[in-house]
Amino acid sequence: MGKRNLSRRDFITTTPLAPLALLPLGYTPQVMGDDDKKRYGIKGRLAPPLQVDYWIDAQGRPGDFKQQQLSGKWVYLKCFQNWCPGCHEYGFPALKRVADTFAEDPRVEVLAVQTVFEGYSSNTKEDLRKLQLRYELPIMMGHDPGDPQTHTYPQTMRDYRTGGTPWVVIIDPSGKVVFNHFHIEPDEFIPQLQKILG
Repeated sequence: MGKRNLSRRDFITTTPLAPLALLPLGYTPQVMGDDDKKRYGIKGRLAPPLQVDYWIDAQGRPGDFKQQQLSGKWVYLKCFQNWCPGCHEYGFPALKRVADTFAEDPRVEVLAVQTVFEGYSSNTKEDLRKLQLRYELPIMMGHDPGDPQTHTYPQTMRDYRTGGTPWVVIIDPSGKVVFNHFHIEPDEFIPQLQKILG
């Protein structure tokens, strides 16, 4: 899915990228239209626990992820695949900007999960460290493969109803998903969250 060039007015009125700024106004955009069968994401619901078995820490070492580390924080979750062109074109650069901006803020947690639903041999857990180094991402990264034999999607994709990759989920401190879509522009998201954080 490509980026769209929109005026600020079009951005506010036609895209789901503005809910953080418009939360006080009760703005509730639809992700994929009015047909529930075609709607992706779980905006407005409590975020399910991440059920990912393999994680690496910010230094690339296999590590344990504790769901409690997200409690009471803003969470920026990026779902990706190594072979996804959109992930490399704008997903990882956006992730890096967000991670760098909030690296020292204990109220924000930034993490990424490789949700493998195709290209299993090209989207391996070994790729996590390579991507961490390539994009200079000192964040926790997880690997959640589906099952190529049964064509079962990764648990994260099923729980969060992602539309593919890249996919961004923003979770507020109460644990509610306030945004989910293929991309969020860091130039819009970062100042919005900084304003909310004060």
